[in-house]
Amino acid sequence: MNSWINDILSSPIWQREDTNVLLITLASFVAWMVWRFIYRHLNQITEKTKVHWDDLLLHALRSPISVLIWLWPATISLGLLLEDLITSRLDWLETLKLVLLVCCFVWTLVRLVNNIEDYVLQTKDKDKTTVQAISKVVKLLVFAIGLLSIMQTFGLSLSGLLTFGGVGGLVVGFAAKDLLSNFFGGMMIYFDRPFKVGDWIRSPDRVIEGTVERIGWRMTVIRTFDKRPLYVPNSVFSSIVVENPSRMLNRRIYEVIGLRYGDSEKIATIVTDVKQMLEEHPDIDVNQTLIVNFDSFGASSLDFFIYTFTKTVNWMRYHDVKQDVLLKVMEIIHHHGADIAYPTQTLRLEPESAGTESLAAHLSQS
Repeated sequence: MNSWINDILSSPIWQREDTNVLLITLASFVAWMVWRFIYRHLNQITEKTKVHWDDLLLHALRSPISVLIWLWPATISLGLLLEDLITSRLDWLETLKLVLLVCCFVWTLVRLVNNIEDYVLQTKDKDKTTVQAISKVVKLLVFAIGLLSIMQTFGLSLSGLLTFGGVGGLVVGFAAKDLLSNFFGGMMIYFDRPFKVGDWIRSPDRVIEGTVERIGWRMTVIRTFDKRPLYVPNSVFSSIVVENPSRMLNRRIYEVIGLRYGDSEKIATIVTDVKQMLEEHPDIDVNQTLIVNFDSFGASSLDFFIYTFTKTVNWMRYHDVKQDVLLKVMEIIHHHGADIAYPTQTLRLEPESAGTESLAAHLSQS
């Protein structure tokens, strides 16, 4: 084997083509240096412009063009080395060149999409979920077009491929039913947008509650409130009810407060003062339903209820507001000389009848 390689390298054919290969390699190096020089100056020009799209396009072109500068001449050199050593036709080299062009084109488009995605996500007030979804769909289309183009360069008929794809799609659909259901479940999430990355979601149908960290093509990653990752297949969301508390406009305060039966004459005034306090509270949304009413006669208390909404939807801030409201309610109750009831029982004894009944019971037993 080694002697055969040495014979080839020492042959006149190899020696004759070696000079051409060297010249092509030097030309590639010069072209690469020229491209670096052009790129550097173009980069300086684009940095001075106000728009950012030219920077993103130039950065996407950098590596693919560098690779193309080296690999395209390499295929020519390979053809020169093989044309006198192999008697068969080298048509596959032309196909290789076309595949190289398609791959560099697809690579450039994917890099451009990634650059645009990163740039858009850096700006404020952008929906991260929508941006990522559009980016994934565009890259999927680019890969599909690139794959079809490569197949066509190998002489495959696109109509035949599409026909085969229709038949094969049925087979793949049955074999990968769960995978496809998760894929279309992810598409449903992207387009219907019941939630996005960063939202707090929960489901009354399943034990699912936490903050959405990532929405993938197959599953969604949710971080629970005890910091555990929860991996949910996307197909699950098409068959369960999902609540999105992150999109609440207000948070509700609903409390039932009981007064002592001895404070029955003061309950009307207390209810009026509590309602006035809520209407003047800076963190209560008076444009929403606000109700304070005496509601029922409890077993050991006179109950009235508070039904109102806070302006904030932040969970921690909501509890601060709720605490302030309840403290003010308790202050109003104490200001009127009343107090909050607690469970009690009253035992009433009639002295005269109690003595007579006990004597009668004793005589009946004797």
